[in-house]
Amino acid sequence: MNPKKMFFEKFREAAASVLPITLIVAVMCFSFVPVTTDLLLAFLVGAVMLIVGMGLFTMGSDVSMTQIGSHMGAKLTKSRNLPLIICVSLVLGIAITVAEPDLQVLAANVPNINTLVLIITVAIGVGLFLMVSMLRILFRIPLKWLLLGLHALVFILAAFTDPDYLAVAFDSGGVTTGPMTVPFIMALGVGVASIRSDENAQTDSFGLVALCSVGPILAVLLLSFIYKNAPESAAASLVNNYATTVELGLSYVHALPEYLLEVVIALLPIVVFFLLFQVVALKLQHLPLMRILLGLVITCVGLVLFLTGVNVGFSSLGYILGQRLTSPELRFLLIPIAMVMGWFIINAEPAVHVLNKQVEELSAGAISEKAMHYSLSIAVSAAMGLAMLRVLTGMSIMWLVIPGYAVALILAFFVPQTFTAIAFDSGGVASGPLTATFMLPFAMGACNAMGGNIMTDAFGLVALVAMMPLITVQIMGLIYVLKVRTVQQQPELEYGESDVIELWEV
Repeated sequence: MNPKKMFFEKFREAAASVLPITLIVAVMCFSFVPVTTDLLLAFLVGAVMLIVGMGLFTMGSDVSMTQIGSHMGAKLTKSRNLPLIICVSLVLGIAITVAEPDLQVLAANVPNINTLVLIITVAIGVGLFLMVSMLRILFRIPLKWLLLGLHALVFILAAFTDPDYLAVAFDSGGVTTGPMTVPFIMALGVGVASIRSDENAQTDSFGLVALCSVGPILAVLLLSFIYKNAPESAAASLVNNYATTVELGLSYVHALPEYLLEVVIALLPIVVFFLLFQVVALKLQHLPLMRILLGLVITCVGLVLFLTGVNVGFSSLGYILGQRLTSPELRFLLIPIAMVMGWFIINAEPAVHVLNKQVEELSAGAISEKAMHYSLSIAVSAAMGLAMLRVLTGMSIMWLVIPGYAVALILAFFVPQTFTAIAFDSGGVASGPLTATFMLPFAMGACNAMGGNIMTDAFGLVALVAMMPLITVQIMGLIYVLKVRTVQQQPELEYGESDVIELWEV
């Protein structure tokens, strides 16, 4: 794609993602949930930084991360060296996850778990399960049985886990499949799948995101058994940002160099590993190499702007709006407002449109792009409503995820394998940047105002957003199966020897 065209396309996608929520929040602030001028200004500045940052980040990621994944995947396939494929998958999975912006936002907001500890734990989980994904492709292991066994293990561990870790563990699975990780993992999977020449090779390249979402859940659940009694000073940076509105305004200036250092440290392992791989094996020509390095610089700049806008202004107002909407006279609006926001978040998510077109092509038009769009919108809207219901009632996350995943896994035995893989991948698509950056702080603010436990009642929102599409996409697959059977069972018209057929009326 032409660089200028890509530039405007990425910024258009970023604006489409952020502006609907910005307008909804502006209407609320100018009507029934008034806030101070300084706080609203901080939010609007954060929204602009979020649009610019997301645009630059996704553009840089396409030019760098996707290309690195594609080149490495192709090189690994040519080597046909299984130990090398496994080791590279582990290292790349860890390195790419550390730089995932959604994970950094979540980790910064989790009380009582050190941010670095949580990021490293989740990254190791992704790295290990990226290895599992590669082995599944190479050894043709059915995805549904692997998902069934792994989720059974997840719920067995969950039964013995500290309740404070449950919701965070399931949220970790949702935020890892973000704009940094997904393009890279998908490109790597397609490259490795090309080793096989059978007709199911490309189908098996789906499902990588699904498996890499399970790894962090298991990793954080295991962390709960060994990481105890963390100091309260490790609490979320988000909670510490609301002392005064003056601090909110000034913190933009102070935050930029801090996040620049964090982003450089996060991206450094990927850059070093890529350069080593370039010298030893890839040996790309000068122009493609410089394009990737320029993409990494753009990714870095975009990520700095994104994290600064999110943590200083965007998340701040989300947190405060959640608090205000729990007042007795406005509490009845909490669930419907969250559901409306959920509808627009998924409606504006760029990756969702790609998924919808993919399913329409896969089903040869039997499941239209419009039908998929509405099914995902309903799924995420319902997930937001359920998340707010948990905030108001203190309902355990397990009362929702156990039946939800049970339905999703049962459906996997009645729909085509590709629909199952796309459904479980779609959870990562649905839980995009705005879920972690605005809706999660919104839930945290509401929970804090209600006097609830943030760890058990607010966290879990991302998990619900990632879970609901597993059901709705597979229901679309079930409809597709039923439509195909109906067409196959329709009897052909039979005509008698004396019947006259008017061709112009047929």
